[in-house]
Amino acid sequence: MQEKLQIGNKEVFKSASTLAGGVARQGETCGALLGSLMAIGTVVGREKLEDKEQYQKAMEPAMEMFAKFKEKIGHTLCQEIHRIRFGKVYRMHIPEERENFHSMGGHSRKGCPEVCGIAAKIASEIILRLRNESRKIDD
Repeated sequence: MQEKLQIGNKEVFKSASTLAGGVARQGETCGALLGSLMAIGTVVGREKLEDKEQYQKAMEPAMEMFAKFKEKIGHTLCQEIHRIRFGKVYRMHIPEERENFHSMGGHSRKGCPEVCGIAAKIASEIILRLRNESRKIDD
């Protein structure tokens, strides 16, 4: 998304590295969802903590992202996404379970890469719509 939509930078990408496995491999909120929310925030988020108006504007597309992701994937928690897709929870912070996850195809086309692709598609559609709306206001 960064390259195609020209948002963020190397530091933003690096900072998202620890979101994998449901935040530091803990099975919490899906890193693909969090990364998508970061991308949306990069486009429409506030630059100063005090900017409550921009904060409110950023929440609408963020809530849309969350809802659409949950609808398409079935859940927002990594461990529950595992249960839906693979029939069991893999605790990614335990090396043996992480290895089993990889061995059974967790990073195959129907695993995490597909979840990431769905998240990126939803976020990209939202970002492109926001840009189009912004251009119409500027015209």
